[in-house]
Amino acid sequence: MQQHPLVAILTRLGTFVLVMIALSIMIFALARVVPGDPARMALGPAATQEQVDALRVQMGLDKPLLVQYVDYVGKALQGDLGMSLVSQRPVTTDLEQTVPATVELVLVSVIFMFVVAIPLGVITAHFRDRALDHIGRILSLTGVTIPSFLFAISLQLLAARCLPNWPIIGRLDHSLSFQPGPTGFLLIDGLVAGRLDVFVDALQHLVLPAFALAMAGIGQITRITRSSMLENQRKDHVLTLQSFGVPERVIIFRYLLKLSSIAPLTIMGLEFASLIGNAFVIEMVFAWGGFASYGLNAILQKDLNAVTAVVLVAGLFFIVANLVVDVLISMIDPRQRRKEAR
Repeated sequence: MQQHPLVAILTRLGTFVLVMIALSIMIFALARVVPGDPARMALGPAATQEQVDALRVQMGLDKPLLVQYVDYVGKALQGDLGMSLVSQRPVTTDLEQTVPATVELVLVSVIFMFVVAIPLGVITAHFRDRALDHIGRILSLTGVTIPSFLFAISLQLLAARCLPNWPIIGRLDHSLSFQPGPTGFLLIDGLVAGRLDVFVDALQHLVLPAFALAMAGIGQITRITRSSMLENQRKDHVLTLQSFGVPERVIIFRYLLKLSSIAPLTIMGLEFASLIGNAFVIEMVFAWGGFASYGLNAILQKDLNAVTAVVLVAGLFFIVANLVVDVLISMIDPRQRRKEAR
C-alpha cells in the first residue's frame, strides 16, 4: 500500500518544524556562551561600564536565557529578528539585501553542476576504462580535491590574462544604474525591467564565481553519476533490453539515466543547501557582498541577532532542499513511496 504524497509531505514538514526548533535552541544557546561580551564589542573599548550595562539591558542580555529565547522566538514569528549591532539596522533588512545575491549565485552554480556533471558522468560510464573515462575521472577528482578559493583565484588570473574586459569582481558594473526589483536577482529583475544590458552584465559577473563554487559539486556528482550508471548497467532489466537489441542511446537516456539520477539528485539538493553557507570564500574573493560573507562578519564581530538569523536561514535552506529532494525522489522512484508506507 502506497502512502499518499500529501501525507508524506505533511509528515516531513512536521519533522522539519521540530528540526528548526532544535536548531534555534542550539544556536541561541551557543551564541550566548561564546566568550566575549557583545555589548562591549558593539560599543568598543572606549565605552564606559555604565554604557555597556545600559546596552545589555536594552538588548535583554540581563534576563535569564530561557526568557531571552522566548522573547526572541515570539518576535521572530512576527518577522522581527532584532537589530544588528554592526550595521545598526534591522537584521531582516540586511537579509533582504544579502540573501538574494547568494541564492542567485548558488542557483547558477547548481545549474552548472547539472549541465556539466550529469553528462560527464554518463560519458565516463559509457566509455569506461577508455580515454574519455580517464579524462573525466581526473577532472572530477581535481574538482573534489582542490579548494574552491584556489579555483576562484585561478579563474580571476586567467580572465585577467586572456579576457581583460571580463568582470572579475562585484555583481554589476558601476556604470550601470539599476535598482534590483522584488526578487533581488539581477538576472530576473533585469529581464523584467527590459534592461538587457543589466542581464548580460550580471550574467558575465556570475560566470566565474558560480563556476568556481560549482567545481567541488561537479566533481562529486560526476563520480556518483558514473558509479550509479555502472551499477545499474548490470541490472537484469537492462541486460534484457540489451539482449533484445534495444539501441544503446534509448537504454541510456530512457531507462538508465532515470534510474541512476536518484543518488546525484540527492547530492545536488544537499549541495544547494551547503553552498549557501560555504559560499563565503567565493564571495570574499569576488567581492560579492552576499549572505555568506554577511554571516562571516557577524560571527567575527559576535553580532548576536545577525548570527542567530544567519544560522536559522541557512538551516531553513537545508530543510527546504531536503523536502524538495524527497518529493522529487518519490516521484521518480515509486519504491521510495512503498518504503514510507510501511
